[in-house]
Amino acid sequence: MAKVTRPTPADKQVTALVRDATAAPSMHNAQPWFFRYFRRSRTFEIHADQAHAMPHSDPQNRGLHIGCGAALLNLEVAAVHEGLRPDTSLLPDPTDPALVATVRLTHAAADRSGLGALYPAIHRRHTSRYPFGEREIPDAVREELRAAADAEGATLAFPTAWHLQEVLELAREAEARNATDRGADEDLVRWTRTDAASVATADDGVPHYAFGPRRRGGKAPVRDFAGSRRVPGREAADFEHHPQLALVSTAHNRPEDWLRAGRAVERVLLLATLRGLAGSFATQPLEWSDLRWPLRDPVAGTGYAQTLLRLGYGPQGPGAPRRPVSDVLDVQP
Repeated sequence: MAKVTRPTPADKQVTALVRDATAAPSMHNAQPWFFRYFRRSRTFEIHADQAHAMPHSDPQNRGLHIGCGAALLNLEVAAVHEGLRPDTSLLPDPTDPALVATVRLTHAAADRSGLGALYPAIHRRHTSRYPFGEREIPDAVREELRAAADAEGATLAFPTAWHLQEVLELAREAEARNATDRGADEDLVRWTRTDAASVATADDGVPHYAFGPRRRGGKAPVRDFAGSRRVPGREAADFEHHPQLALVSTAHNRPEDWLRAGRAVERVLLLATLRGLAGSFATQPLEWSDLRWPLRDPVAGTGYAQTLLRLGYGPQGPGAPRRPVSDVLDVQP
């Protein structure tokens, strides 16, 4: 996407807001977003960047929208932290589906949304593909996380008993399919960095130091980003035998619902970080249309599963690279 005007020193706050927004997670750390800021109206446009899409693993751009929704939530959190009120519209132009949201900034007297309190977690939150302990997440924290998802129009459920076993079985089935699926392997090759040269130069994707150890034992559904490739010096480890998974769902399955799911996911992860939890994604079964539907909450029996989180007490994991703000921000008069 062509850029017209670079930020000036007067746009320091705008640059900082976008830097905070782009700390959000995205599928394979592809960072599928582009920001345009209009000085006169103090409005951000957030666009989906198709150059960072995954036609095979994410053919409907559902995961792309979830990533953009997470970045949008970060932008709002950062704006509120700066004493601004973000006035957000999702998919404001039916003729331009790549324009996923606009955010107009106005001054606010007080933060009644609770978003500002999440700001310290924006740059502390990292995806962790390391083993977590077996310590259970307290019920009070689970309720906080559910409320965080609900505030963004989504539902957060913690599968238990037979539903948890079904989710884990679906994740194993997806992992087995991915191991022999040429398209899935091509996505891994494109969006992972396994050698020193690519790690040193790439500003997107998953570097080998963020893969975490190979799973030797345990039931945690952790994607192995190495695939069939060998990473020298990478160790193996036992993961948790009782993984704590959280399923994020929405009532409908439209692009605006995917954006809401992304906002909910990031709000949950920021709050989880503040509560001392680490998290990673287990989206493998969501990438197969026939495995997605059985993931849904059997109690409600309705809704659409959008993403699956693995939460627990363990290391936060290393930070993954980010595209320079100058590559993802265009400032207009």
